[in-house]
Amino acid sequence: MIDEDDLPPLGPEFAAQFKRDDSRPPCQLYLISPLEVEGDFPDRLARALDAGPVAAFQFRVKDIDQHQAARLAEPLLRICADREVAFIVNDSIALAKRLGADGVHLGQGDGDPREARSVLGPAAQIGVTCHDSRHLAMEAGEAGADYVAFGAFYPTTTKATTHRPDPAILSWWTTVFEIPCVAIGGITPDNAAPLVSAGADFIAVSGAVWGGDAAEAVRAFDAVLNAAR
Repeated sequence: MIDEDDLPPLGPEFAAQFKRDDSRPPCQLYLISPLEVEGDFPDRLARALDAGPVAAFQFRVKDIDQHQAARLAEPLLRICADREVAFIVNDSIALAKRLGADGVHLGQGDGDPREARSVLGPAAQIGVTCHDSRHLAMEAGEAGADYVAFGAFYPTTTKATTHRPDPAILSWWTTVFEIPCVAIGGITPDNAAPLVSAGADFIAVSGAVWGGDAAEAVRAFDAVLNAAR
């Protein structure tokens, strides 16, 4: 493994020169849930998924026990399954196993991809948060991750962030590795295009969708992604 300190620095020109390999699928939309998923949220999710193409939905709730989390997740899981949208559980390998989810997304302190693979099986989609670190991303890939996530690229109120990568990290990753990369953090229809152009395989969004008319936001993101194809 190459240490981060041994890697040459990436300048913004790396992203400016990036050309996407035509054999690589175009960038897709990855929705992340708000922390509040009770009430009318299942209906909002269904409308959002019906408004345009969505590759995956991440179930992200905090500070509740697994039984309550499972109760909240089950109707959302059915909505995603009916639309062939991958259902990814944030943080918890155990909850992903309990639900029969399509995969799990792990933060740096949430477990090892190898553990997730042994528990969830070979078909599970396992993602890993890598912040702004090429080193962490390469480690995740070596450990069997199916995708790596970089961010936050823009200011966000969804969660506290201290890392702010340059879009060039997406270009570098996509040039060197086949494993997909996800761009996350403060992404809106107005600022997504540079990340798509830089090489993101997925753009992960939350507040920009759930903070208003979710269906309208999905249509707006779809327009950005279509323009890049």
